[in-house]
Amino acid sequence: MKKVVNSPNAPAAIGPYSHSVKANGFLFVSGQVARTPSGEMIMNTIEEETHQIMHNIRAILEESNLNFDHVVKATIFLKNMDDFAKVNQVYGSYFFQDYPARETVQVAKLPLDVNVEISVIAVEKID
Repeated sequence: MKKVVNSPNAPAAIGPYSHSVKANGFLFVSGQVARTPSGEMIMNTIEEETHQIMHNIRAILEESNLNFDHVVKATIFLKNMDDFAKVNQVYGSYFFQDYPARETVQVAKLPLDVNVEISVIAVEKID
C-alpha cells in the first residue's frame, strides 16, 4: 500500500506527481528544484539554489516526521559538472552522521531551466 505525502512548506508540483510517496517504510521524495513554497525561483548562485532545494527536501521529510538522518539514497542532477564541488559542499552540510548512497550526473537540461535538481529516498526505521 502506498500513501501520498505532500507538504504545504514545499513548492507545489509543476506536473502530475506528488512531493513524496510512502511505501513499505520508505519515503520516495520527488526531485526538487530551487522554488520557494510561494513559487519564487532562487537562482542567484548555485549555492543558493542548492540550499533552497535542501530546504524543500527538509520540509517534505518533516511532513512524514523524518529528517536527513533517515535519507539512505540521493540523486543529484547537474546542468554543469563544474558546479559539483559547490553543490557537494552545500549538500554535505545537511548531513551529520553517515552519508547516504548517492550519484551525481550531468544532464543537458532540467525543468524550469534550473542548474540542479535533487531527489532522495528515506527510510522510517534506522537500524
